Amino acid sequence: MAKGRRSKSKTTNSEQEKYMAAREALNLIKDGMIVGLGSGTTANIFIEELGRRIAEEELSVFGVPTSFESRMLAIKNGIPIVSLDQCDVIDIAVDGADEVERRSLSLIKGGGGCHTMEKIVDYFAEEFVVIVDSGKVVEVLGDKTPVPLEVLPCAYPFVLKELLKRDAAPSIRMAERKRGPVITDNGNMIIDVFIDLKDPEKVERELNTIPGVVENGIFTKVDKVIVGHKNKVEILQK
Repeated sequence: MAKGRRSKSKTTNSEQEKYMAAREALNLIKDGMIVGLGSGTTANIFIEELGRRIAEEELSVFGVPTSFESRMLAIKNGIPIVSLDQCDVIDIAVDGADEVERRSLSLIKGGGGCHTMEKIVDYFAEEFVVIVDSGKVVEVLGDKTPVPLEVLPCAYPFVLKELLKRDAAPSIRMAERKRGPVITDNGNMIIDVFIDLKDPEKVERELNTIPGVVENGIFTKVDKVIVGHKNKVEILQK
């Protein structure tokens, strides 16, 4: 019973930390902004809170979704959405992460399989803000979380061979509630790799030179990380 109570408390604290980070990021949103809407559990909280603020304050804010999930959630919460080809600028992008390295502020993203559109929106934004709970901040990037690669289905055997040459440990991500591999919003496959990330920027560039790789889940162009704690928020900047 004691073990069960500890697990419940940990989950509750994690959710509270996510809300703390999301609500802090909400303070950065101003009337007239175009906002990149990230994907994942913490980003979902931000989207819901942004929808509430738009309704209460009658803000004129448009969202650029990074996945089918964030698009549907934005519509549900009354956030007007626009596509990339409908806006000249993205003022700010708010997104979550699977891991954040404290020293470099580099990230691993892609647990949900939509890191390609996330990177497009996040990198083109004037400001890229990451929101996470304290458990996502690590000292060494990639020790526990693999780097996802979105890969064209026709190229996956060759990509696997190339990754093995680079001393990576690749595996095709398999679906849990359907047979076969996970398929991304873009119709591609995901290969997860454990690879040395002492130099995240270099590895990010090199992985994208492999023919057949559409995009990888290493994010190095980050402006600010908001870390939620139980009773406070921590701002990390380079």
